[in-house]
Amino acid sequence: MGLRVRRSVGLVCGLLALPLALLTGCQRAPAAHGTPAGAATPATGYGARFLAVGECSSFGTAGFTEVPCSGERAAARVVARHDGTASHGPLCPPTTDFVLHIGARSPSSPKGGDGTVPQGYACMRNLEPPHPGDPGHGGGPRTVQGDCVYDSGGGRVRETACDGSGTRKPRYRITKAVPARRQCPPSTALYVQLGGRDPVGCARRL
Repeated sequence: MGLRVRRSVGLVCGLLALPLALLTGCQRAPAAHGTPAGAATPATGYGARFLAVGECSSFGTAGFTEVPCSGERAAARVVARHDGTASHGPLCPPTTDFVLHIGARSPSSPKGGDGTVPQGYACMRNLEPPHPGDPGHGGGPRTVQGDCVYDSGGGRVRETACDGSGTRKPRYRITKAVPARRQCPPSTALYVQLGGRDPVGCARRL
């Protein structure tokens, strides 16, 4: 099969309900705090495994290509790599900028091992700013402490830049991530489902 690589960034959405609203996040390739258990072992060099941890990709109109990290075409680095689908696999690190979804392939001229690339996904971090996955920057595949959201209508909310540079003005900011809602401060106006070890985000109104 041919190699298919798709880039995706996160989408924050949820249902506003209850006096202190609960935001149930739905994000592509959600991530836990820190490098998730089961992350691929860093490759020792370019090409040992397609987009292994520590390797880099280029950006281009034709898609994403694995390139040496020292090369001028390198644009983003793999910070975690997993087989399978992002919706059922391990979580990406919290500051992942975007996720590459990789289709399976069996090349006619194997390079390193048997050459087979299973279906999987790579959690990517840009080598240079901007970093949409950083807290408050309004992007990335997950929602983390420090991010801001706004009401997008229909009882849903979406992430946006906290500094107001996005297309929509932020309405809430996640000030704390805790294991349970009861641990949120009294100023909490919105509960955000984050996932990971501290799955509840305590958001205050801006």
